[in-house]
This record gives sequence, C-alpha cells and structure tokens, in this order.
Amino acid sequence: MRNESRTRSDPLETLGLDPAQRTLYTAILRLHRATRTDIAQATDGPVDKVGRQLDDLVRLGVVDEHSGEYFARHPAAALGRVIAQRLDRLAEESRMIDSALGSIRGLIRDYDAGRDYQSGSFTVELANGADVLYESVVGIAVQSPGMELVTAIPDERTMTDFVRKFADPWIDAQKRKLLTVYAVIPVDTLALPGVRAQLTELIETGGQVRTLRRVPSWFMTAGPEVAGLPPFWGGNLPDHAYNFYLVRTPVVVGVLRALFDELWGRAVPLPWGRKAEGMVQVLRLAAQGMCDDSIARQLGVSVRTVRARFADAMSELGTQTRFHAGVEATRRGWLS
Repeated sequence: MRNESRTRSDPLETLGLDPAQRTLYTAILRLHRATRTDIAQATDGPVDKVGRQLDDLVRLGVVDEHSGEYFARHPAAALGRVIAQRLDRLAEESRMIDSALGSIRGLIRDYDAGRDYQSGSFTVELANGADVLYESVVGIAVQSPGMELVTAIPDERTMTDFVRKFADPWIDAQKRKLLTVYAVIPVDTLALPGVRAQLTELIETGGQVRTLRRVPSWFMTAGPEVAGLPPFWGGNLPDHAYNFYLVRTPVVVGVLRALFDELWGRAVPLPWGRKAEGMVQVLRLAAQGMCDDSIARQLGVSVRTVRARFADAMSELGTQTRFHAGVEATRRGWLS
C-alpha cells in the first residue's frame, strides 16, 4: 500500500498546477473564504507573490474572487473546468494532426511526381483512332472504378463525332458507376444536331458540362495518373486522324488538371434543368415580342411566375434588364 501511495499521481499536478499553486489552492479549500492577507499568513508567503498566484488560480477557474475575498470553487467544478480546458487543447492538437495527415497525401503526390520527372520513368504511348480513344477511357475506368474523367472539347467536328458515335459508351459507364465525366465545350456546339439530347443524358447520369466561348485545345485526364494530349496543342483531333498521346505520370496529370480547373471556373453551366428551362422559356418567348400576359397564357402559368423567371434569368446571367438578359442568353447558346 505504501508503494502504491508513492506512485499515485497528484490530480492537481496532472492537470498542470505547479507546486505553489497546489499549496495555495489547498489552503483556500481549508479557509473557504479569505482575503489575500489571510491566505498569505496561512501559507507563510509574501502578500504580493500570493496575490499574483491567486490571479493565476482565478484565470484557471479553480478560485473565485468577490470584493477582495477569495472562494475555493467546489473541487469537482474546479477540476472539471481545468479538465475541459485541457480537453479543448487536446482537441485542437488533434485537429492539427488530422490536418497534417491530410496534407501528407498531397506531399506524397508531389514527391512521386518529382521522382517521375527526374527519373524519366513515365511512359508515353502514341495512339491512333477515335475508337481507341473512347474505348481506352472505358478500359481505364474498368481498372479504377469511380474514376474522374475531365476533358476539354475545342471544336464542332470533335463534338459531332462524340455525340454521334461515342457518347453512349461513356454514358453507360457512368450508369455503371465506373466514371464521372466533367467536360468543357464551346458554347457554339450546343446548336449542333443531337448535342442537347446526349448532353442531357450525360448530365442525368452524373456528368457535368460547362461552356466557354473558346476552348484552347483538346486534352483529358483519366484518374490521377493518365493524361491524353493532342499531337499539336490547339489542334483538333479529327484533322489528325485522332492521333493522341497517352501519358502516364502524375506530374502531367496535375498540370492538365490545374488547367482544366481554371477553365471550369470561368465556364458557364448549361441552362438545362427544371428552373433553367423556365428561364429559357420566358426569354425565348420575350424574344418573339410577347408580353408578360401572353407568355403566361402560352406557358399556362401566372404572370407572377413569369416575372419571377425573368428575375431568375437576370440574376443568373448577371444582367440588369430583360433585353440584356436576352442578349447574354443568346451569346451563351441558351436560346439555340
């Protein structure tokens, strides 16, 4: 029993109170209520030094002060507050550790990218043909289901080929949860035959599409380690018989993904969906010269709903008038 008592920790020491603070707190417990002078006499300490130590105990929440007298808080309450403060510090340290662990993943990717760049160990494969391009994407997705596929389509010919021949396999792969498509396309391509129907299905199965006035070049990334590059930057694939390079290295994927994110941030979402359809309907009918009452009768809604849709359209398009909303909607391809 004697050995056990020697090794048993002082709870006040464990919670961070130094010996002087522990002695002072114990004295106040016994006095229950006392002035600084009373406490200094009880502990045989100078009044000024005891006063500074009392201020520390008040800040820690184990002692209360009122009108120059000090009261020891109930030990359970006092220690509970100290414990809570310690737990808050531990929680903050835990959050810092979690943040550090999360950042390590990015550091590991950077390390691998740098190693690949220095060693030249990544492979570059020249591929040929549209079938090879679109089938290779599905093949990569089968090996790494849940893959994010990002692609930029810069021209009408590539978009037409995609819609007519190759969109269906990607849509089917999305339905099977093999991949998710993110695409940036030129706004002019929205008017091409069949584009709306295929892009609508692509979006309904989980993909996302945005438009720009001009897309700089075709490229893609398939997951974190595979990138597709054209033979000539800025050219379109059909003009070069769908020759392209598959590059397998995180450093190239990272660069292209950063470029895509920049384009994506400047691109405009498609005006498709229930709310967007309502905005497009009123803008299209207004462009035909119809007034609010006529638009309401045409659509079978109230005049109030028509005006609300105009307000939504102006907000979405960043315009101040209906006329400018119509101009901007036309520029974005909404009314095609």
